[in-house]
Amino acid sequence: MPLTIGLPLALGTHSMQSHHSPGLDRRTFISTGVVGLTASAVGTAHPKAADGPSPASKVVTPPPGRRLLLSCKLGMIDQEKDGKKLSVSDRLSMAREAGFDGVDFDQAGEYTPEQARDAVRESGVFVHNAINHAHWGQRLTSAKAEERDKGRSNIEHCLRVSHAAGGSGVLIVIGKGDDGPSAEIEERCRKEILKLIPLAASLGQPILIENVWNQMFYRHDAPPEQGPEQFIRFVDGFKSPWVGMYYDIGNHWKYGQPGDWIRAFGHRCVKLDVKGFSRAKNKFTDITSPDDDLPWADVRKALDEIGYAGWATAEVGGGGVQRLTVVREQMQRAFGL
Repeated sequence: MPLTIGLPLALGTHSMQSHHSPGLDRRTFISTGVVGLTASAVGTAHPKAADGPSPASKVVTPPPGRRLLLSCKLGMIDQEKDGKKLSVSDRLSMAREAGFDGVDFDQAGEYTPEQARDAVRESGVFVHNAINHAHWGQRLTSAKAEERDKGRSNIEHCLRVSHAAGGSGVLIVIGKGDDGPSAEIEERCRKEILKLIPLAASLGQPILIENVWNQMFYRHDAPPEQGPEQFIRFVDGFKSPWVGMYYDIGNHWKYGQPGDWIRAFGHRCVKLDVKGFSRAKNKFTDITSPDDDLPWADVRKALDEIGYAGWATAEVGGGGVQRLTVVREQMQRAFGL
């Protein structure tokens, strides 16, 4: 869900589709000198040594000493290989093999907290976040109380999954603009998030709002250059360190300058989602592909200026280890690592 944040105190997106392949119609960073990292420095979570602790007692941590950690969504990782269904642990291990520092557990609705914890300990791969994509259908902005209740329950489950896995937050899409008048739907979701803050605080899991194409806090049919002021107003209204932004860099390149949004978000920007986008062709792309016209140099500069430290998670078309490795290399180019 930046270079300053020591998670979870400092307090990023999902587009209307959960995962994006490069050709879908709908759907940075710190310079090498600042971060002091090279492509070869992108490592993996430490696997369990043969004579190390048992999975039941193992504490899994991400690679130390990095200001920017690279991740992919669990949903990007193949679920089968050679006709065989892969376990969650197998899939997490594929992310490590591709060179990622961790994984965003974006299929949290399909697993219990215990299953997530055990998969992390068995694989030795760090999980930093949890998501339940049902937030698109069971929304905090819904006029139906039962749908809001279910949406809140889904987020509670994600908070517990992320905590059990050792993560540091949950990404949420709070709703859709067509659920009612803006003031009314904002108040609905604000009340539901307020109910979630005690659990988030007790588990140490920030609730991170993603900027998405949901017609909230921006003008959907208006051209650039729009700013993030409405997002900031909503987040700041909670006056809580447990509500922040999971900023999707590619999602709102269509509507505003990502570097300026990052500077404005500042400490509110806790985590990042990463995808490419072409303004010229009005479509999502692979990160740093020839069609990706996102201003990555200014993104890197802005992240440096706010002192961002934390996770950057790819949200593009995935696959097996080979494809995931390509995505990780693209992220390194985008962030100057």
